Amino acid sequence: MKNRSLFGGVVSALLLGAHAQFPPKREGITPGLCETTPGVKSYSGYVHLPPNFLEDGDQDYPINTFFWFFEARKDPANAPLAIWLNGGPGGSSMMGLLEENGPCFVAPDSKSTYPNPWSWNNEVNMLYIDQPVQTGFSYDVLTNVTIQLDVEDPSEPVITPTSFTDGEIPATNNTFWVGTMGSQKVSQTTNTTERSAHAMWHFLQTWLFEFPHYRPDDGKINLWAESYGGRYGPGFFRFFQEQNERIANGSLSHPGARPLQLGTLGIINGAIDWSILAEACFDFPFNNTYTPPLYPPSLHTSLLHNWTRPHGWHAQLLACQTALLSPHPNPNPPNTNISTLCTTTLATLEAACFDTYTTTARRGPYDIAHPAADPFPAPHARGWLARGEVLAALGVPVNYTAASAAVAGASERSWDMLRGGDFLPRGGGRVARGVRWEGREVFGRGAGYARLVVEGGEDGMGEDWEWKGLTKQVGSFSFTRLFQAGHEVPAYQPRASYEVFRRAMGGWDVPTGRVRVGDGFVTEGRRDAWVESEVPEMPSPKCYVLKPDTCEPEVWQTVVNGTAVVRDWFVVEGTSLEEAQGGLGGDEL
Repeated sequence: MKNRSLFGGVVSALLLGAHAQFPPKREGITPGLCETTPGVKSYSGYVHLPPNFLEDGDQDYPINTFFWFFEARKDPANAPLAIWLNGGPGGSSMMGLLEENGPCFVAPDSKSTYPNPWSWNNEVNMLYIDQPVQTGFSYDVLTNVTIQLDVEDPSEPVITPTSFTDGEIPATNNTFWVGTMGSQKVSQTTNTTERSAHAMWHFLQTWLFEFPHYRPDDGKINLWAESYGGRYGPGFFRFFQEQNERIANGSLSHPGARPLQLGTLGIINGAIDWSILAEACFDFPFNNTYTPPLYPPSLHTSLLHNWTRPHGWHAQLLACQTALLSPHPNPNPPNTNISTLCTTTLATLEAACFDTYTTTARRGPYDIAHPAADPFPAPHARGWLARGEVLAALGVPVNYTAASAAVAGASERSWDMLRGGDFLPRGGGRVARGVRWEGREVFGRGAGYARLVVEGGEDGMGEDWEWKGLTKQVGSFSFTRLFQAGHEVPAYQPRASYEVFRRAMGGWDVPTGRVRVGDGFVTEGRRDAWVESEVPEMPSPKCYVLKPDTCEPEVWQTVVNGTAVVRDWFVVEGTSLEEAQGGLGGDEL
């Protein structure tokens, strides 16, 4: 079975710059990377947790967690604090920062950046974190490696720890790289949402101790998470609340531990439960709001039949979830019965969902209206993060990993992605698993979908209002569908996504941002969010060699055989090596 990252991008897109190779030595410099607004501070660095620091399982490895923090552009001393997490599992939050909602985007030359006017740090202090360990710039043990991309399947590179004891560093090219990363051991990362939550709690205790002036007066921590963040977000908040209760009743033994008060939790295209994900995966390619059916009726019928029939895929999934949610299942080492049941279930669902879509629909895995070799969101950040001067400025001792195969593999072995159920805090206090939210019935049956509108004009300051989506909201709880957006929603709809974030963080109604919400607030409108959208023009693939899934197979072959002309990490089509003769300039390989 392949290690998969459900939503974090290609599992092992290890983005090591051939010209940068090993990261340079760290130096104490303040470069003002990305955020160039005068007077706005930013910090990058690590929180280091030693081996055997976590109490909920074996942790015989260090955890060095990378962060990049940006002050709010407006009044940072009084601004709220929000954390951003990408998914995966193992997807770097640098994707969200540089492709979706951070202070800057990377230009097509992969060398420079330009400001994002809809950055989420306009009014909020933003903390981007690479987690679990071995994700992005986070690492356990510094390890020199070679990376060989497979000729037929470049999404599954061969990563080999190498000592280079003879002092000989092999030559690199567009399919073979060297660099420094984490150990690549699946046993040396937190392999479940709960264990990752524990590591994150310790990270935040340390970070807020070192940066006390960014702890809001109300002590609230806001968390926005994407994709696999549908598990990270609720799971982390549950653990934080349990720790708060332990601090309150005196049962927590950590001196100096302070409560992390729960603020706003936002989930963007979240993978919360395979029971919901799988059925949508089988149905949406056939019944979707953008394009004609991408599956023939016979295939659609067969998939749903196998899902719903007695002892079918859904029944197998529920049996696995029941076993995993039983008291204290121990996946290290795995219980044999759970292992057999859940490993088979996961392999079956992955093949039926992802492999079927890849071979039949031939569309983008993160945007049904885009080609399989999808050029969007723009991959330019990968080349920028491979530049030696950027690595030196960030102070990182490792090369960048967009999506960690080690983390994905560890999560898969513990079947973390198959666990369903609610995320209510367990144990003492007044919170119990049987508690029902009083607004559930109102949200499900009483509230309607209201139009989400933003001010018109390119700068958002026009007189007209534009309809960007639909929102159902009861009190502060809301669900929004934004139109014309793929998986990384803020990359497609930056203005509308910013407004959802700003309004939710500020306690405003999400549809208009003009009404202060209380417990009695309920949206009115249509009964569902099914609105057919105009099919956008399909972008043409453009091969970016640091993200091989942007390359069509025949173009990738020219990269492999060395006949491709590459400039700024893009294959320059229609140009032969003889024609180029060094005249392309830039980073030509």
